[in-house]
Amino acid sequence: MRISQFFLSTSKEAPAEAELVSHKLMLRAGLIKRLGSGLYTWMPLGLRILRKVEAIVREEMNRAGGIELLMPAVQPAELWQESGRWAVFGPQMLKIKDRHDRDFCFGPTHEEVITDLARKEIRSYRQLPVNFYQVQTKFRDEIRPRFGVMRAREFLMKDAYSFHAGEDSLDATYQVMYAAYSRIFSRLGLKFRAVAADTGAIGGSGSHEFHVLADSGEDAIAFCPDSDYAANVEMAEAVAPTSPRPAPGASMTRVATPGQHTIEEVTTFLKVAADRVVKTLVVRGEKTEANPAGLVALLLRGDHPLNEVKAGKLPGVLNPLEFASDGEIRTVLDCGVGSIGPVGLNIPVFADRSVMNLADFVCGANSDGFHLTGVNFGRDLPEPQAVDIRDVLAGDPSPDGKGRLDLCRGIEVGHIFKLGSKYSQALDAKYLDENGKSQVLVMGCYGIGVSRIVGAAIEQGNDERGIVFPQSMAPFELAIVPLGLKRSDAVREAAEALYNQMVSEGIDVVLDDRDERPGVMFADMELIGVPHRVVVSERGLKEGVLEYQGRTEGSGTKIAQTDAVGFIVGRVKA
Repeated sequence: MRISQFFLSTSKEAPAEAELVSHKLMLRAGLIKRLGSGLYTWMPLGLRILRKVEAIVREEMNRAGGIELLMPAVQPAELWQESGRWAVFGPQMLKIKDRHDRDFCFGPTHEEVITDLARKEIRSYRQLPVNFYQVQTKFRDEIRPRFGVMRAREFLMKDAYSFHAGEDSLDATYQVMYAAYSRIFSRLGLKFRAVAADTGAIGGSGSHEFHVLADSGEDAIAFCPDSDYAANVEMAEAVAPTSPRPAPGASMTRVATPGQHTIEEVTTFLKVAADRVVKTLVVRGEKTEANPAGLVALLLRGDHPLNEVKAGKLPGVLNPLEFASDGEIRTVLDCGVGSIGPVGLNIPVFADRSVMNLADFVCGANSDGFHLTGVNFGRDLPEPQAVDIRDVLAGDPSPDGKGRLDLCRGIEVGHIFKLGSKYSQALDAKYLDENGKSQVLVMGCYGIGVSRIVGAAIEQGNDERGIVFPQSMAPFELAIVPLGLKRSDAVREAAEALYNQMVSEGIDVVLDDRDERPGVMFADMELIGVPHRVVVSERGLKEGVLEYQGRTEGSGTKIAQTDAVGFIVGRVKA
């Protein structure tokens, strides 16, 4: 590729609304151009990168036995109504009508469409297992599109769906896909972790997320440096304390705490550590004869954050989790939020495991302006059900028993699910087994955010000069930068000869044949993330040398012109 025959659109500054480094650099490097909120045109340079990511994804999907197809982006409402998701998927789904006033949506995902295909095409166990995939544009109407391609409304995704005669077959394909995803992100040159994750709105019995590690990541990941354990904080188990609960050593006492509502205020006022205080959170639950108020109390240590995903899975609790209003709390408990405590509560109570290890603790007195000290389970209140409802913290024991947990940030770029029969049951997708009996298909689902990978890679790889791409996804592997190409026949001939030799070696090379100042050309090649650069200059040619510099190297290396091809090919293909 020659720059004179390409379209390069770099700039020194990014728009003020760009927040993340990746958003700023993608705009500055001319990889994308904004059309509207959450909508971007992929420019020629950006598209080269996107296609390289796509190619690796396709190669590994094919290697894993995936069969590519392409489904419609626009989907009829009837399928979503059959699955029960038309009314519950939420405002992220862009709903549209055709000229006949029939309902459709611009597909945010394709479980319904592929299940409809399977129920029409799969008849026998002999056709199973099968794994279909596509690389296709999705649309999700984000309430606040931001961060460029990291949270865009329109994005490119690889989604795959497998169909099976049973759970054992699903488990086998799940492991194949886990390995395929690991190969994809390894080949892309990314630092990543696969973590156990919540299945969320997609559903199913189990899932793993694949995260590119970056400080700007929206997701918190818990991992053990001494083992392979890793999980999204939403799913990471907070192990129960192993030490026995101390015996009571104080009498329960009602203490006036006027105007003290928060944990910080109460601990300061009573001169007690936060890990000696129990906070009581009240959430909405199912209204039953035993619980007519439909409220549930959750107990946590004062220094521990609530894990809403875990809490939303408790029996009798609404999912997703909803906190009770101050009015509801006052009606049932006759006190405000900052004074609630577990003693004497007449609603269901769940206590985090760490709370069950406390003795002589402090809690609200269910009376405004008062707290209780010296409270003990079994003596002052019944033993509640112990559950895991808190976020893990750095230093907590690893659930696999092999060390302590650490925390890092990650950007989710892939997610695999064991769907089971959630969609096949709803859409009546069945097959005939070896005995001729009709059985419901078992499903798996496997997604990769192809366009998001580009942004995540930039979040992980950048410096003050611009993007530092892994070579496998860089727009070009090598840049040849001739100085004074228009003024020197020797420079032009040497640069052209080197360019042709690199092309013949199969290297993805760009020749910067613009009539620009050296600083401009160097800055552009660094900004767009080309990993290798060779400078051809008149002075160097007189000395019989060219200058090579890797993108992350601080200075260049002079190489003999006669050895240049072997040296460069060795570096690029290392």
